[in-house]
Amino acid sequence: MGAEEPVVEREGEVREENGKREEEEEEEEEGGVKDVEKKEEGLEEHVVESRNPEDFQVSMMQRLNPSNPLRIVMNSGTRVATPSPPQFSHPFPQPSQFSQPFPRPSQFSQPFPQPSPQPSQFSQPSSQPRSTPTPQPSITTLNSRAYTNKISLFLFLLHMIAAVGLVGFLLFKGVQGLIQASDSVKRKEKNVLRFFLPQVEAASFLSITLAFIWQKAVRVWPKFMVPFILWSSFVMSLSAGILLICFQKPPTDGVGVCFIAFAIGNGLYACWVTQRIGFCTKVLVKSLEPISKFRDLNQPIYWMLGIGFMWMSLWILAVLGALNFYFPPLIIILLVLSLAWTAEVMRNVANITVSRVISLYYLRGMQSNTQFCFQRALTKNFGSACLGSIFVPSIEALRVVARALNLLEGEDEFMFSCAHCCLRVMVSIFRYGNGWAYVQIAAYGKDFVRASQDTWGLFEGQEMEAIVDSDMTSSICFLTGVCSGCICVIMAAAWTAKVHQSFTATISLLVFFIGYLMTRISMALPHACVSCYYVCYAENPENRLFDKTIKDRLDLIKTRRDVVAPTPRVPRRFSTT
Repeated sequence: MGAEEPVVEREGEVREENGKREEEEEEEEEGGVKDVEKKEEGLEEHVVESRNPEDFQVSMMQRLNPSNPLRIVMNSGTRVATPSPPQFSHPFPQPSQFSQPFPRPSQFSQPFPQPSPQPSQFSQPSSQPRSTPTPQPSITTLNSRAYTNKISLFLFLLHMIAAVGLVGFLLFKGVQGLIQASDSVKRKEKNVLRFFLPQVEAASFLSITLAFIWQKAVRVWPKFMVPFILWSSFVMSLSAGILLICFQKPPTDGVGVCFIAFAIGNGLYACWVTQRIGFCTKVLVKSLEPISKFRDLNQPIYWMLGIGFMWMSLWILAVLGALNFYFPPLIIILLVLSLAWTAEVMRNVANITVSRVISLYYLRGMQSNTQFCFQRALTKNFGSACLGSIFVPSIEALRVVARALNLLEGEDEFMFSCAHCCLRVMVSIFRYGNGWAYVQIAAYGKDFVRASQDTWGLFEGQEMEAIVDSDMTSSICFLTGVCSGCICVIMAAAWTAKVHQSFTATISLLVFFIGYLMTRISMALPHACVSCYYVCYAENPENRLFDKTIKDRLDLIKTRRDVVAPTPRVPRRFSTT
């Protein structure tokens, strides 16, 4: 009995100690719940100061007794669905992301996130909820691999096959006339070769020389060359017309009158645009600045001029062979149209090449490979160059005629209502085909119509229609070609009048056409630079590469402090009084 009493006493002491421990655990449990509730109330008023809230949650878990029911529930609960990794730029959430209070312990159907989730935890079963990704805006690619305007590309290639075949056949007919024809035909052929061919070939050499000179002069002295081209084209066309009239032959008189009429219109235009020369020279100087960063930018121009010169030499021989074939006038007209389309395509290929190099420099700050851009213009964008070579000159010519008629005043309401209608039609058509489209064709690989619409939409978005529509660059390039053509006419007409005067009118028209086309190809470089300056500014006016030239001009137009003369290049709604 005495031995059993100490054992009973020890068992009572153990029971008392266990009871105290259970009471202490209950107090700790109630204290932990109260701490959580206090934290819940405090989070509604201020943000937790700890940089890592998960450390706070882990410390709360560690403070609970392992036998605590709250900890048991949290340890046995299901996992919280974690978001997908790409939506976090940091492995842990920032304190500012906690906009909701902590839930009460009774609301815990899921545990707190694990303190340091491993990458393997993000690949849970497919039952986890996933957030819908935010759609990203589509970015237009700069390396489109699709061919643009395939139908026009096919038509041009078909035309070139037919043109090469016709030129080859006419060359054969010309040689056959020299060898197997009768004496009268042989005599005629020899006269053509002796008194016709040398002047035309000399005009071809002169035209390609003038083409290089004009482009170099515009790049080096742009401020001087803009007014010089305006008035030199007037002087040269007037001189060519007077010279042809002095021969006192009906054919030369008719051609001379045409040159004099053009000179009068040219002089009036030069007077009307005097107030725009300053802004035109500013834009030209600024747009030519990137050329110094690309030493080989002129290579496409050289290639196009060389190919054009060789093709024109064969074309001249084909014209001579057409004289021994049926319907010579019809054949010559077809050859002229073919040469015009071919030369315009070559000019636009050079335009697209330069436009891609300069536009990527403005838009992305890239220094592109000129050879790659030239190869792209000859392949991917060649169809757009073919289509634009047909529509842009036609639309521009009809647009200028409609504006010229619209500027006239008279009493015939029907005629001038028709002129207003034609002008509105041409303006609407201009949205779907304009020369500004070559920039977006080169940069983004768009087709011709879409590029025209998007480019004009950019101008409308920046309210640049007045500035773009009154731009003189295309007129300057056109008048440069006219000036070269007139110089060739003066040289060839004076030469032909001494050796065979009956060929004077025909040779004058032919050499004018050749001189104009060759110079237009060379002037594709400054024209493309100015086009890129306007279009890229409309796309991103905040680019650091642009100054305030266009912005200041827009402010002057909006405040009516800039006087714009109503010329055939400016619509009536943009003119100021």
